Amino acid sequence: MKKIAILGASYLQLPLVQKAKENGLEVHCFAWDDGKAVCKDIADYFYDISVLEKEIILEECKKIGIHGILTIATDICIPSIAYIASNLGLPGNSIECSLLTTNKSLMRKCFKENNIESPQSVTVSEFNITDFESFTYPIIIKPSDRSGSLGVIKATSPEECKKAIENAVHVSFSKTCVAEEFIKGKEVSIETISYKGKHLIITITDKEITEEPYFVELAHHQPSAFSEEIKNKIHEVSYHILNATKVENGASHIELMITEDGKVYPIEIGSRMGGDFIGSDLVQLSTGYDYLQAVLDIALGQYILPESVQSIAYSGVYFLSEETEFLLPVINSNNVDYIVKKEILSDILKPAHSSNDRSGYLIYKSDHKIILE
Repeated sequence: MKKIAILGASYLQLPLVQKAKENGLEVHCFAWDDGKAVCKDIADYFYDISVLEKEIILEECKKIGIHGILTIATDICIPSIAYIASNLGLPGNSIECSLLTTNKSLMRKCFKENNIESPQSVTVSEFNITDFESFTYPIIIKPSDRSGSLGVIKATSPEECKKAIENAVHVSFSKTCVAEEFIKGKEVSIETISYKGKHLIITITDKEITEEPYFVELAHHQPSAFSEEIKNKIHEVSYHILNATKVENGASHIELMITEDGKVYPIEIGSRMGGDFIGSDLVQLSTGYDYLQAVLDIALGQYILPESVQSIAYSGVYFLSEETEFLLPVINSNNVDYIVKKEILSDILKPAHSSNDRSGYLIYKSDHKIILE
């Protein structure tokens, strides 16, 4: 029986653990047992070890004799996975790639060095007005190394900028943040798969986000409604980003901003499957492509990259929060035929300041885009 190591044990990794079990794999799951480790009872073996403890996990994986290692939908595990895979000679991405695709500061530097047109940016650990003399407000502040919109705030003045930097640095692991020029437009994500340095774009996801200043994602829809001309630009930029950040193997989730005049700017790339059910659910619903199976096969070195993937349906997810209270009657109804999955996680609806503030969701599949408002 082949043995697979999965880093992370929250609800984000649950579909991957379930898929691995369906494949008859022996599943070894590593994560802190923080009360949210829902994969603990499903994995064959659970290790109460932080995903940041790469040396300890490496030694355990040597003892186990794993055949592959991976995660989905979370950035924090990526450097550890690259370190362990490279030390054990297993399929994966390089340590350099893991840093370029998890640290926004290194990412921005990489984009600039590879002539990928990007917003003006600077990396800081505290507010100094001289760092922003060449900027025009508003400015977007982001922790260098967090995901899920945590700590992302738009600042419209030096006073707001100082406060936003302090907030972003507080939640950053490296105690740094990226301050960048604000680009107005519509946001998309690109779901990709790579194997031995060859890339395939699976689909483009349209996003709906909260009003300023927090920019939390409240809905995702596939396929994208953008024109073929814009989609071609998106493809071109995405392939450029994958090559620049040295992605070789596995899923990637690229976020881009499309301006009114059709310019395409990179926001960031993660060398892992998109969260928010994008990779685990929406891709297969809208394309028929088994994304979870693909990342497992790549981790085990037994994947064949298809020539193309086509859209066969519309899929999407809506998230419940104070801003989307209108979803409650739909989620509570048992007579909505397009709903594939739904859940209310909390009876308290909060304003969405990060992804953690969302109180539930519904996932749909249909022959048309479902618009709820």
